[in-house]
Amino acid sequence: MIVQRRVASAALAVTALLLTAGCSSDGGGSPGEGTSASSTSSGTATGSSPSPQSTEQAAPPAKGTVKVLRTVTEGLKTPWGLAPLPDGNLLVSSRDDGTITRIDEKTGRKTELGKVSGVSAAGEGGLLGIALSPDYASDHMVYAYFTTASDNRIARMLYDEKKPAGEQLGAPDTIFKGIPKGYIHNGGRIAFGPDGMLYAGTGESGQRGLAQDKKSLGGKILRLTPEGDPAPGNPFPNSPVYTYGHRNVQGLAWDSKQRLFASEFGQDTWDELNAITPGDDYGWPNAEGKGDNPKYHNPITQWHTDDASPSGIAYAEGSIWMAGLKGQRLWRIPLDGTKLSAAPQAFLTGEYGRLRTVVPAGDDKLWLVTSNTDGRGTPKSGDDRILELQVT
Repeated sequence: MIVQRRVASAALAVTALLLTAGCSSDGGGSPGEGTSASSTSSGTATGSSPSPQSTEQAAPPAKGTVKVLRTVTEGLKTPWGLAPLPDGNLLVSSRDDGTITRIDEKTGRKTELGKVSGVSAAGEGGLLGIALSPDYASDHMVYAYFTTASDNRIARMLYDEKKPAGEQLGAPDTIFKGIPKGYIHNGGRIAFGPDGMLYAGTGESGQRGLAQDKKSLGGKILRLTPEGDPAPGNPFPNSPVYTYGHRNVQGLAWDSKQRLFASEFGQDTWDELNAITPGDDYGWPNAEGKGDNPKYHNPITQWHTDDASPSGIAYAEGSIWMAGLKGQRLWRIPLDGTKLSAAPQAFLTGEYGRLRTVVPAGDDKLWLVTSNTDGRGTPKSGDDRILELQVT
């Protein structure tokens, strides 16, 4: 069911932009979440050829670097979403606890804001992605994508720092509901784009046919106004659907030219990084990875699921950086426009376990969140953490 709310401002419709974008999938290393019987011996992406350098902007160096500067905090439980605050501190969501916690970026001190009411955590569902309102400086609203007893939905909550710890989150105001839920493939990543619209990656909840059904909200990238209406300029009239044919989208990021990219979990063969074009069909379940059917939008590049099972992505220093769950590595994908400029590189392989979320931290820095307490990792005391990285 698509919930439509009255658009708050006609000006919003006039200023909304229709962006070019990209997508990928979520395979966490268990049946239905991107497990694979095979992998490349080198652990590198396969099946893609670098493109010639374009004239629009210089391609990044073929080889990059990653330096772990520090552990910001540790001892997190099922961390999933991460949202940097204007003051430099961080908000992190706990999938299973349904809580949002503030992390002091300098000391690592944790302060629980409160619990999001209505969260029903099971399997891959729970409190997933979070994002700050585009008008956060004035409205102090935090958006969250979460699983309830009946669906996946998006709500916004007032964050009031003046209240006592544990009571700083207001009651959720649901802006959009009816996204199919399942034990697997709930999607969950949300992000505000350069156009001020809210984008959400959803999964097909294990029901493959939903991905090709444009009337379903499952297996899609959605584009909404901040109030939860279908965004002006969407490719299908009066619909929040931006792209379809996805298995499980958990990564969304824009480059310096405002082009959208997304990561997507494959099933048994190929995980994907996609460049998103409004209205396009990304193939699932009829196609997985690159193919020769022009009906389906081919990925920029692809990986065997043992090497990736990607969740969050971020853009920095001319490359997409992609966190791998089963692959337990951070991928650098250098770009020339929406094509590869060089072969992807893997970093931190096996050093920090499963990697869930990566977020720009300004200039050449990234925040990286691990995911070893999600039921598929091998947790040790304090080993879910947030790292600060320097990258080139």
